[in-house]
Amino acid sequence: MLTYPNIDPVAIALGPLKIHWYGLMYLVGIGGAWWLASRRLQRFDAQWTKDTLSDLVFWVAMGVILGGRLGYVLFYDLAAYIDNPLLVLRIWEGGMSFHGGFLGVMLAVWLFGRKHNKSFFQLMDFIAPLVPIGLGAGRIGNFINAELWGKATDAPWAMVFPTDPAQLARHPSQLYQFALEGVALFVILWLYSRKPRPTMAVSGMFALCYGIFRFIVEFVRVPDAQLGYLAFDWLTMGQVLCVPMILGGIGLIVLAYQRQEVAAQ
Repeated sequence: MLTYPNIDPVAIALGPLKIHWYGLMYLVGIGGAWWLASRRLQRFDAQWTKDTLSDLVFWVAMGVILGGRLGYVLFYDLAAYIDNPLLVLRIWEGGMSFHGGFLGVMLAVWLFGRKHNKSFFQLMDFIAPLVPIGLGAGRIGNFINAELWGKATDAPWAMVFPTDPAQLARHPSQLYQFALEGVALFVILWLYSRKPRPTMAVSGMFALCYGIFRFIVEFVRVPDAQLGYLAFDWLTMGQVLCVPMILGGIGLIVLAYQRQEVAAQ
């Protein structure tokens, strides 16, 4: 069994002002994506300036934060937030939904595309390889917060998390998600997008791979206590929300290459 490092969730404390690692991980994700996007900018559109890219990053960041928080409220714990609406503001304590953030990003991209004469999928294909940076950073934030841990196990890499009332050795599922949704997904999308692909293909690959990775990890991750398992003693809300991503990803990839074949004829 490995020893959990038990890192203080507060990175910097200046009197009453506290900066949490969870919030810093969002800055790392956004900053890293911004830097990589600037390196790929000329390949995407030679007419775009860094100011245009900055605007896009801002819109996407707002979509992630607002969509992620609202998604968690709606998908995972609506009753608690109805009882105490001010909980919505306590983002530093966690409680963000990837699927809500994904919907928020799609809305932001659609609005931004209308303003800058870019199609929705042109922008999504550009953004998709950058998203795993934020996903990976967010999972490290979950690990530092000692939240979203996995099921009890006797695996040699199991950990006892300080937030676990039962103090059982558990799967460090946050690190599994960091490895799959962060590292592996980044490598797949970065390599796949290095060559020209038909519009929608990169977006489809992102949805497909993320959906599969998340669906798999959910088998060893403990579901949110207020929801539990939805059916069969194993089906979680995360898995339910991943099914449309997997199917949609397959559909986008197939459609993208079919359209490419028709255009080439």
